[in-house]
Amino acid sequence: MSQAETLPDKDLMARVRAAARQEQFLEVVSADEARARFSLAIDLAPLEPERVTLSAALGRVLARDVVAAVDAPPFDRSNVDGFALRAADTVGANDLQPKTLHLNAEVIACGNPPALAVAPGTATAIATGGVIPRGADAVVMIEQTELMDADPPRIELRRAAGPGQFISYAGSDIARGETLLRRAARIGSREIGMLAAGGFADVDVVRKPKIAILSTGDELAQLGAPLPPASVYDSNSAILAAAITEAGGEPVGFGAVPDDEAALEKTVRDALSACDMVVLSGGTSKGAGDLSHAIVSRLGRIVVHGVALKPGKPLCLGIVQGKPIVALPGFPTSAIFTFHGFVAPVIRARAGLPPEAAEEVSARVPVRIASELGRQEFVLVSLVRGEDGLVAFPIGKGSGAVTSFSQADGFLAIDALAPALDANTLARVTLIGSAAEAPDLVIMGSHDVALDAMIGSLSERGYSARVLAIGSLGGVAAASRGECDIAPVHLIDPRTGQYNVHLATPGLSLVPGWRRMQGILYRPGDKRFEGRSADDALAEALADVNALMVNRNAGSGTRVLMDRMLEGKRLPGYANQPKSHNAVAAAIAQGRADWGLAIAPVARMYGLGFVPVAPEHYDFLVADARRERPAVRAFLAALRDEATRARIRELGMEMPD
Repeated sequence: MSQAETLPDKDLMARVRAAARQEQFLEVVSADEARARFSLAIDLAPLEPERVTLSAALGRVLARDVVAAVDAPPFDRSNVDGFALRAADTVGANDLQPKTLHLNAEVIACGNPPALAVAPGTATAIATGGVIPRGADAVVMIEQTELMDADPPRIELRRAAGPGQFISYAGSDIARGETLLRRAARIGSREIGMLAAGGFADVDVVRKPKIAILSTGDELAQLGAPLPPASVYDSNSAILAAAITEAGGEPVGFGAVPDDEAALEKTVRDALSACDMVVLSGGTSKGAGDLSHAIVSRLGRIVVHGVALKPGKPLCLGIVQGKPIVALPGFPTSAIFTFHGFVAPVIRARAGLPPEAAEEVSARVPVRIASELGRQEFVLVSLVRGEDGLVAFPIGKGSGAVTSFSQADGFLAIDALAPALDANTLARVTLIGSAAEAPDLVIMGSHDVALDAMIGSLSERGYSARVLAIGSLGGVAAASRGECDIAPVHLIDPRTGQYNVHLATPGLSLVPGWRRMQGILYRPGDKRFEGRSADDALAEALADVNALMVNRNAGSGTRVLMDRMLEGKRLPGYANQPKSHNAVAAAIAQGRADWGLAIAPVARMYGLGFVPVAPEHYDFLVADARRERPAVRAFLAALRDEATRARIRELGMEMPD
């Protein structure tokens, strides 16, 4: 239904009932049970071999043993530049009694077979890699000889050589008939070198499974196109394509399909005919417009629909025409989480790759995490190093957030029977990918667009930084516990009206940052606010019951300022409490609210009107115990650097002298 569309009461109620109807999942099972059922229903054997050129074999899995057809090296060769000779002729050679050998009339270069044999009492000049001539059984380095000015030419040798010295014999590296590489080996650069040394121009590898990707939903827009109202970009297709490649598969995109049953069924049939597996995202929850599970049920068999996971409960696992088909939840974090748990292992198995071994670390969770009974919950976390070991901070962006997985170092599990994970619990964290290097600087607290300029300046100085946006109060707590180096804050003291000064305590110093103007945001043309002072604009909002506000979350500096302005009043929209300036601006720009508090740069980005209220101090708490660390000193230097200060001013901030 479009924004402008209205329906008669009868049709409207029918639409509402359809949207509200939620059929039950077939049977909600545990994650382990879901994996077991899916594994029994599908073929997990590696796919058939295909022959590829050596240049295309990197990262692939060998389908058959590779047996060497030639020796490597294929002949006895010299390992140094020097002279090929008979070791017996050098016995007893020393500085006092050197041995003299006649030089043969040839120089053996690489690629040229020798023409003369080495007779007793003679030697032949030879280059590194040259073929050892008949009669020679050792090589001496040129540095250990002296060329004598004589006719015929001779060399003087002051050190004895043992038989086989500086010679690599034929087949000493690879012997003809030897198994060079075994089936199921993954081909890396070293394996490429071995195959090349054995003369192989191509090799049999396990065929990569072709994985079809479909996204479903009327709300999906193509990347690069303008974003219509109430739409989102189809990020899942891009995320899943990359994840499929990482897992060893070959992604095949079939685009985003609207919520049209006939169109979706046709696309699924096309995908099944062209690929080894089909992965859909969206349409799994059995609500109105959720069609994926219905298509799977009609075309084949649903093995599992509903897993006791959070995120990921709507996951649907099926089999059609002997091929696995998986309908992932539509929210990005849910989709990628369930992909790694249920799809990636299938791709790896079909590609001939071994299961991916999970790496775990122990970390303290400093805050309480509520959980839903009956579902095993996985919580994405960022890891920082505290005074007593690793600390895991939950990334509270929700399953709809695209950035959650990219910002996470790992995840922890909360048992299905636990109502929460208590603060300061020591938990096992499963790392995502390989263990990330610890950043040079950890910044935790309130985020600001100008903070990105500081991080850029640090990067130019060769330092890495991790920024966890947990709010000003969260930053104060983290800094007090020794979990970060720097905490950005903007909290006003209700008693004095001063910003941040009251936050400096023993062990924490306050370093001035910049000033940013807080003000009332409104849509251009709104006469209640346009052209008015802050006091008059607030009076209009207080007087008009239809003036819907958008608030900020408790603990934020903006919320403290808002509460001071309202003096205890609770206006319409007060309970709407997003966690960022951008969310406030978006609510006003989209007409879901009429006014709210945010900073001036955000108002400009969203094309909104702005009534200045008060300059806000965005400062930094610095842990005294960490102040002399190189990265902290670099951060403080960047605050004084005029080039960095100029970038911050360009973003609309005021830098104090």
